[in-house]
Amino acid sequence: MDLPTQTSRNSCNPQADHFCTSSRLRHDTIAALSSSQKTNRAGDSLASKGEEMSTEVAFDVPSFINSRRTGITQYGIVLLCGLVMFLDGFDTQAISYMVPSIAKEWGLTKQLLGPIFSSALTGLMVGYLLVSPFSDRFGHRKLVIISTFAFALLTFATIFATNVTGLIALRFLTGIALGSVVPSAIALTTEFSPARLRATFVLVIYAGFSLGFVAAGAVAAWVTPEYGWRSMLWIGAAAPMVVAILALLFLPESMDFLIRTKAQPDAVWRVVRRVDGALPVQGPTRFVTAAAERRSAVRSLFSSGRAAGTLVIWVVFMLNLAEFYALQSWLPSMLTNAGHSLDTVALATSMTTVGGIVAAFAVGPAMDRIGPYSSLATVYLSGVLFVALFGYSIDKSSWMMVATAFCAGFCVSGGQKSVIALAAIYYPTSIRSTGVGWALGMGRFGGIGGPLLIGALLAYHLNAQHILYVAGVPMLLAGLLIFLLGHWHKRDVAKGED
Repeated sequence: MDLPTQTSRNSCNPQADHFCTSSRLRHDTIAALSSSQKTNRAGDSLASKGEEMSTEVAFDVPSFINSRRTGITQYGIVLLCGLVMFLDGFDTQAISYMVPSIAKEWGLTKQLLGPIFSSALTGLMVGYLLVSPFSDRFGHRKLVIISTFAFALLTFATIFATNVTGLIALRFLTGIALGSVVPSAIALTTEFSPARLRATFVLVIYAGFSLGFVAAGAVAAWVTPEYGWRSMLWIGAAAPMVVAILALLFLPESMDFLIRTKAQPDAVWRVVRRVDGALPVQGPTRFVTAAAERRSAVRSLFSSGRAAGTLVIWVVFMLNLAEFYALQSWLPSMLTNAGHSLDTVALATSMTTVGGIVAAFAVGPAMDRIGPYSSLATVYLSGVLFVALFGYSIDKSSWMMVATAFCAGFCVSGGQKSVIALAAIYYPTSIRSTGVGWALGMGRFGGIGGPLLIGALLAYHLNAQHILYVAGVPMLLAGLLIFLLGHWHKRDVAKGED
């Protein structure tokens, strides 16, 4: 948008469209004010302290990010945060390959294996719900680095576990570290992403989770037979230590956090110039970012007209994770009971993961170009069809079953990645980590309920086909809710509230 200069009310400083004079600043508006005797303060917009207002230049951070070409710093953030997500996926799946060897070595019964699996998942919920809000208060960079270091050290300590109690405790603490780092990584990626690539970058980093999931199986097959189950932990400890050191050296702090905490302008300028090194320092500067929430981070999820949207996002997360974990947990046994060979079962199951990875690179650009709400709703409603077709194909051609498994995974696993991007877009910068963390945490309740529901249906002697015919219901509900959320968004935009 054009902003006034001292000589014209419709011209802008040619040096950069985020510097201008005497303009009313609004949230998420491209604004820049150069020296002027009167400087308007807009709403609750935040600014770092500069010299006297008569000589200050106001610098709008969101418009700066949106107006610049994506550079090496932003791609580096995507890479580092993607590696963090990769480690999360690796750890989540690695325990599945270690537990059989642990049970054999320690002589454990099947009843003791459940708590080993669930301890890290419980820790994840604690990290999502209780620790991730600290990221909005103390800085995303700090929490990413501290949590990744903690993850590495706790994984290293697990190597020396000698009993079930110690193993469960360490897995629980490891889960907390992972649960606290993921929302921070997503929030940091979102903040440094231009609006035109925001969903794309979030889905790309979350594809790292699925890649880590796959890598855990490959690494386990390579090292466990030769070096034992502890070799997985050596790798699982060394990798996050390397990533934590890289993050310490190269990951910038959130500019929004620096501005909200009234850091020195030089600290903000250092980050700005990492994004665009050619931009000259403009002297006394008042950095402007989105308005901060005055309430606690969790309460802010329900303020400013976000209450209904927050509840819808939570329910969609629950529905999607119920579908995802139900298929991940029961698909191998259902296909085996249907008479398929182990190779076919493994291929079909892996195709659901591959479909989710492909979706990360396809749905993200669609969300950025077409719109996040319509794109995600289309993915969910398509999932209803493909999950049912997958059920139909179980007693048909194996290749048809594998193909529909890929399509179902594209919608179910891809939908889960996409709704995380939607949550990151929906919440303002100052509460983004809290919003994403709580959505992930609440979604875990669906992840618990989905497999239990499938188990109950199997107990009533329903076959896999019939179960998959109705398994698309959560996707149907999720799609309708996202359409509703999109309708509310359009209404708010029309009213000028967004």
